[in-house]
Amino acid sequence: MTDRRPSTLGELRATGYEPRTVKEEMRRNLVRKLREGAELFPGIQGYEDTVVPQIVNAILARHDFILLGLRGQAKSRILRQLVDLLDEEIPILAGSEVNDDPLAPISKYGRQLVEELGDDAPVEWIGRDRRYVEKLATPDVTIADMIGDVDPIKAARGGHILADELTIHFGLLPRANRGIFAINELPDLAGKIQVGLFNILQEGDVQVKGYPIRLALDVLMVFTANPEDYTARGRIITPLKDRIGAEIRTHYPEDLETGIAITRQEAWVAREGVCVEIPDFVEECVERIAFLARSDKRIDHRSGVSQRMPISVMETIVSNAERRALVHGEDVAVPRPGDLYAALPAITGKMELEYEGELHGADRIARELIQAAAAETFEARAGGADVEDIVEYFETGGALQVSEDASAAACVQGFETVPGLLELVEDVGLAPRTVGDGHRAAACELVLEALVAQRRISRSEAGYARARHQRKAGPGHPGFDPMGGLQL
Repeated sequence: MTDRRPSTLGELRATGYEPRTVKEEMRRNLVRKLREGAELFPGIQGYEDTVVPQIVNAILARHDFILLGLRGQAKSRILRQLVDLLDEEIPILAGSEVNDDPLAPISKYGRQLVEELGDDAPVEWIGRDRRYVEKLATPDVTIADMIGDVDPIKAARGGHILADELTIHFGLLPRANRGIFAINELPDLAGKIQVGLFNILQEGDVQVKGYPIRLALDVLMVFTANPEDYTARGRIITPLKDRIGAEIRTHYPEDLETGIAITRQEAWVAREGVCVEIPDFVEECVERIAFLARSDKRIDHRSGVSQRMPISVMETIVSNAERRALVHGEDVAVPRPGDLYAALPAITGKMELEYEGELHGADRIARELIQAAAAETFEARAGGADVEDIVEYFETGGALQVSEDASAAACVQGFETVPGLLELVEDVGLAPRTVGDGHRAAACELVLEALVAQRRISRSEAGYARARHQRKAGPGHPGFDPMGGLQL
């Protein structure tokens, strides 16, 4: 198929092409999407009535904007999806480092090319992905990185004096001309560098090295920042903040269902060779851990508890269930509440503790969060259920040893010794009779974890060392117990 796009300036003029600013381009494309009812930010959940309308308003108003929020609130992901509001392709002068518009070049290279070749000046087309430039702000970022600097080697090779504009090595900002320039963690940018952004936000131009060079850039500037970092690592200087058109606050999921949907969307749970089935009450337990952590006074709220926590926890418990299924030759891997303890590293590594939390220790806090999450999940699903037979069994000397490595069938066999346990999970609908042993075992563990959290029964890990020894010895060992491990 022949490429019919104009390849020279003359051909481009003949099409009636008219330049328009990137903000106007994004506004028009957004208006079209709104009229068509198109999804604006696919994969972004929980912001439909809060963050997204504010972003839409900012773009319709042609404003630069900043997203303020704690870690793990999809700020960078939102910015990267802004490219969907750009045209699929735009023309530039071939070889231009700053995406010169063929009809209105801003660089000396572009102007000379048009002067020398006129309508024969070559034109190339760039896609929307090449029009998005992102920079993580760090204290060592320089003006040269952002704006540009004089390049002596370029001057020597081209035979130019250093004051010639053709000797400039352009920074990230000029290279984002006619596109989107995103700066992550803006407060980490040194104050003098933030000052360098004033002109582009207000007048739309930058200057390089004090030479009389003016580049009238056409850029949408977007930023992210953690509001609690203003005093911890840096701050956004007031004049720059004043020039940013809109300040939009992001947030964590406001309800459990949204959190579960996000984790379900993002977590990698489809494993090759093993069918993974995750009970919905296990998903709920995972999400409640994050919700409880965000309200726990021992955890630093200024740092936040990222949505990456439940995602990592979910991936870890699926891996633990997968490992167990492979060892026992099971076709289906079903994560159980007990697997949450295997995910302790995924929990403790994503919590910043207050002084009181440091005294308690991250491991202890994580274990308490797991138990509390199980208790809340059980209460929400089976609050008021009769558990007296189960409690009485343990109060009268009954014991149960459950290993996290035990097969689902072995677990169910062990749970049958506890009066009313299997009947309870079936009666309350957690594990209907039609499901397999994996779901039944998981439901039983939920009940037991909830009772431990309510201090109705006690939990001990003293049996683990003996159980591991027995499992290594194998079925031929006289003391082998496939259920050995967690003693209740």
